[in-house]
Amino acid sequence: MGGRTTHTQLPSGLEGETYDKLRESFAWQVPHSLNIGSLCADRHAAGSLAMVEVLPDRTSRAHTFGDLAAASNRLANALGGLGISSGDRVAIVLPQRFETGVAHIALYKMGAIAVPMSSLFGPDALGYRLQDCDAAAVITDEASIDVVTEAAAALTSVELIVAGESAQPPHHRFDELLASGSPSYEVRPTGPDTPALIIYTSGTTGPPKGAMHGHRVLVGHLPGFELSHNGFPQPGDRFWTPADWSWIGGLMDCLMPSWYHGVPVVAAPRRGFDPEWAADLLRREKVRNTFLPPTALKLLREAGVQLAGGLRSVMSGGEALGAEMLEWGRTHLGLVINEIYGQTEANYVVGNSAMVWPVQPGSMGRPYPGHDVAVLDREGKKVGPGEPGEFAVRVPDPVVFLGYWGRPAETGEKVRDGWLHTGDAGYMAEDGYLFFSGRVDDVINSAGYRIGPSEIEDCILGHPAVAMAAVIGVPDELRGEAIKAFVLLGEGYEPAPALEDQIRQHVRERLAAYEYPRQIEFVSSLPMTTTGKVRRSELRRIEAARQAGMEHWPIG
Repeated sequence: MGGRTTHTQLPSGLEGETYDKLRESFAWQVPHSLNIGSLCADRHAAGSLAMVEVLPDRTSRAHTFGDLAAASNRLANALGGLGISSGDRVAIVLPQRFETGVAHIALYKMGAIAVPMSSLFGPDALGYRLQDCDAAAVITDEASIDVVTEAAAALTSVELIVAGESAQPPHHRFDELLASGSPSYEVRPTGPDTPALIIYTSGTTGPPKGAMHGHRVLVGHLPGFELSHNGFPQPGDRFWTPADWSWIGGLMDCLMPSWYHGVPVVAAPRRGFDPEWAADLLRREKVRNTFLPPTALKLLREAGVQLAGGLRSVMSGGEALGAEMLEWGRTHLGLVINEIYGQTEANYVVGNSAMVWPVQPGSMGRPYPGHDVAVLDREGKKVGPGEPGEFAVRVPDPVVFLGYWGRPAETGEKVRDGWLHTGDAGYMAEDGYLFFSGRVDDVINSAGYRIGPSEIEDCILGHPAVAMAAVIGVPDELRGEAIKAFVLLGEGYEPAPALEDQIRQHVRERLAAYEYPRQIEFVSSLPMTTTGKVRRSELRRIEAARQAGMEHWPIG
């Protein structure tokens, strides 16, 4: 295994360390010459395991770091032969599979820019992103080629590369390109700020924007990654996540940091999350480390899954878990789930490490070493402990994006006065723990109180009948806004007025009197982003449409 390097200066073991000691002794070491592809593929023992690729029939294929290095070199040479060069954008529309990792490593080595996109996207979503970044090529598979072809039709010139045997000219077959390329390749000179990656935001607050990251972004992820996985790497570690590698959470919270450390990753493509399937995969493939989004954890809880004993570390991020889910993790997973916080533009900046500092239920943790995170008021000034405001990340910081692709005005709005403004609201306690309340535009103003939805959602989830919940503010003549909860019930429960009353009382007994939901709507589904976050903005849009008399816009 690769083991520790000098890029983060974290100690090789965490025993006896404290949060204050780690922060005070930490210093970034980002070299002038830096290439993600070389760091993740070329410096490990050729015979060591890089990936276990699980196939649909439950058999698996093993790939070594030697395989990864040679295949990425072959692809880099072949792409060069197609005219792809440094700085060109190449979309990767692939699920979890070996070719996905090879494509990323090859593009990084070339100095080209990888643009991962979800294979769940339809032609409009893909077409928008392909045109926005002016993609020179798309690497995809047989399952997505028809959608990709339709989406790419508006581009004047684009190469389509297909992983699969049915590809026909003018498409290029991935395996034939590999066979045509030399296994030797001279990695292009790149530095920390050389663009490596564009990941599009989920578009919950407007049109999706391409967040462009430099090669430094991998180094920027390492302190949080190593701490949230309790001293990663350890002998026997093996990583898997259900998160799509097209999102920063799958790519930079799992795949690339694991390969940086020489730790094998399990690739298991699957549409949708099946808790029983996931539990079987974790046991069968001897997974020790995982990133499980909150939605996945809630589905595992609902299915009654027991996994205690096999896992060494579980990290979660995207939505707050709360006390109920943390206790479930202790009981059914046999460990403390380390929550983390970040966003596409600045990921893995806050979180927990149960080996070093206590996890506080309801808190997303503390700023990881190397990251300065503060709570600012509307004028951009720091607020005191317990006072609400907007989370901001001080720049420069290696994990912070270079800017939005082709959008300098939006970049300037996001990063100003020495801070990246996250748009997320909350507060910092006296001891430095951060508490998330929601998006700045999610905050509910009711009867003079500013109320974040996350705490209420977590409380509602503590009711045994509730599988998922989302909370927004709706217009109210008396209070300005009233709290409304959309509730998805667990199996065996049916909507009823008595159950509404029980849920209201459940919240009133546990939170402030002004925080209970005056309105409750039982739904069969909730609008979600492809990263598993509830789209509260969509709920607000639906409610506004209903207020305008458009009753044909139901939820679920």
